[in-house]
Amino acid sequence: MSAAQLLNPKAESRRRGEALQVNISAAEGLQDVLKSNLGPYGTIKMLVDGAGQIKLTKDGNVLLREMQIKNPTAVMIARAATAQDDICGDGTTSVVLLVGELMKQAERHIAEGLHPRIITDGFEIAKREAIKFLEKFTLEKDIDRELLLNVARTALSTKLNSSLATKLTPDIVDAVLAIRQPGAKPDLHMIEIMKMQHRSASDTQLIRGLALDHGARHPDMPKRLENAYILTLNLSLEYEKTEINSSFFYSSAEQRDKLVESERRFVDDKLMKIVDLKKQVCGNDPKKSFVIINQKGIDPLSLDVLAKNGILALRRAKRRNMERLQLVCGGVAQNSAEDLNPSILGWAGLVYEQTLGEEKFTFIEEVKDPKSVTLLIKGPNQHTIAQVSDAVRDGLRSVYNAIVDDCVILGGGAFHVACAAHLKSDAFSKTVKGKAKWGVSAFADALLIIPKTLAANAGHDIQDALAALQDEYADGNICGIDLATGEPMDPELEGVYDSFRVLRNCIASSSSIASNLLLCDEMLKARQMGRQGGPGGMDPPGESM
Repeated sequence: MSAAQLLNPKAESRRRGEALQVNISAAEGLQDVLKSNLGPYGTIKMLVDGAGQIKLTKDGNVLLREMQIKNPTAVMIARAATAQDDICGDGTTSVVLLVGELMKQAERHIAEGLHPRIITDGFEIAKREAIKFLEKFTLEKDIDRELLLNVARTALSTKLNSSLATKLTPDIVDAVLAIRQPGAKPDLHMIEIMKMQHRSASDTQLIRGLALDHGARHPDMPKRLENAYILTLNLSLEYEKTEINSSFFYSSAEQRDKLVESERRFVDDKLMKIVDLKKQVCGNDPKKSFVIINQKGIDPLSLDVLAKNGILALRRAKRRNMERLQLVCGGVAQNSAEDLNPSILGWAGLVYEQTLGEEKFTFIEEVKDPKSVTLLIKGPNQHTIAQVSDAVRDGLRSVYNAIVDDCVILGGGAFHVACAAHLKSDAFSKTVKGKAKWGVSAFADALLIIPKTLAANAGHDIQDALAALQDEYADGNICGIDLATGEPMDPELEGVYDSFRVLRNCIASSSSIASNLLLCDEMLKARQMGRQGGPGGMDPPGESM
C-alpha cells in the first residue's frame, strides 16, 4: 500500500469497512450452509470430492472438515468450530450459527454508526453473564442410567433417524457404564468400535467382551469353545532370523538335519510347556477349553501341534487388542514360556469364530467383569457404517460429559431462550452502563438463533414457536420442565438434555471468534507463515489484499 493511502483517513475507513463486510458475509454464508442441519429434523448434505467419491452427512464436524472452503474468514470459523468438537464432542453447528448471528446482529448496529469495539465490549460482558447463568441453569439430578438414556437419545437423534437412535441408545449408555470406575473419569478408549459390513444398521450391538478382526489359521482348530481359559502371549512360536548377521555352514546332509532339528527343538520346547499348561487346567474335562492369543507369529508346524491338542490359537493380534484382552478376561500377558502357571490365565464363557465372505472374526464373550467392551457397528454399505460410527462417537461423548459434569442442561433451545430473557431483564440490564448495552442486546438476540433454527427445521412457524417458549419461561416452566424443581410437568414427557460443557465452550468460543472478526480492520497478503525473512529475521510488511 502507498503512503498516500496510509495518510488518507477516507481510504483507511473504506478498507476497514471492506474487511468488516468480508468477515460478516463469510460468517453469514457459512451459517446459511449449516443451519438446515441443526436438530433431529435437520436435512443432510452431499459431499462430492474430485475423485467422484460421495458422502452423505448432517454432522457439522464432518462437513466443516471435508468441505472445500476458500474464504479465509470462513476457514477460521470452521477451524474453531471443529476444535469445539475435538474438546467436547459436539456443538460444531451451534458455534457456526452463533458466530454468524453475532456478526449479523453487530452489522445492524455498525450500520447505525456504532464502533465495533463498543459491540465487542458488550459481547464480553454478555458472555461472562451467560456463563454464570448457565451454571445456575443446570439441573442437579442423579446421574443414573435413565437420565443417561435421555442424554444419549438426544445426541443420537440429531445424527440418525429416531428408530435407529432409540435402538442404539441403550448400547451406548451400557458401554460407558461398563467401563466406568468409581471415582475416576471413564476412559472412552476402552470402548472398541469395530465395523462390519453385514446386515443392517439396526443390528449394531454391544459386545461385553472383545471382537478380533481375524480368526484361527488352521482348519482343524475348534470354531466354538465354552468355558475357555485364555492365555495371552507376546511370544514367537516360529523360527526367527538372528538380529545380527550370522552364518551356519555344514558339509553333509546329516549336519543339515541336525541343524534343522535343533532349530525346531527350540520352538517345540515352548509348545510343550503350553500344552502341559492346557492339560493341567483342563485335564480330560470336555467342558473346559483353551485359547491362545499371541501378538507374534505362529508357524504352520506349531499350529498343527496346537490343533491336535484342541487348542484355538490366534496369531499376530493387534497390540491394542492385547491390552484390552487383559481388561476383558483377566490374566497376565506373558513374554516367556518359562513361568507358565494357571494364575496367569484369563477366562471367558464363550469364544467363537464367525466368517463373512473371506473375512473372519473372533468373539470373546460372557466374561466375568469386563473393564473394556466392544461396539460392533453393522451396516449394508460403507456410507451407513460411517454415518452410524460418527453418531456413536457423539453419543459416547455426550454420556461421558454428563457423567464428568455431574449435571445436565435442558435442551431444545431452552437455555438460549432463558439466557436471552435474562440478559434483557431489568435486573441485569441496569448493571450495564454506557453504549456496551447495545452489544449485550445484540448477544441476547443472537442466542435466539438456536431455537429459531430448530423450529424452522421442524416445519414450525418461527415466531409462534419462539413466542410460546418465551411465554413458558415467563410462567416458570420451559419445554415441559418445571424450572423450580427440574421435574417434567407431564410424567410421560421424555427428557431432552444438552451437555453443560458443550454449551459453555460454545458460548465462549463463538463470542471470542465474533469479537476478533469484528475488530479486524484490514486483510493483508502474508508470506509463508512461520518463515523468517527480511532484515533482522523479520518479514517485510504485507501487501493489501
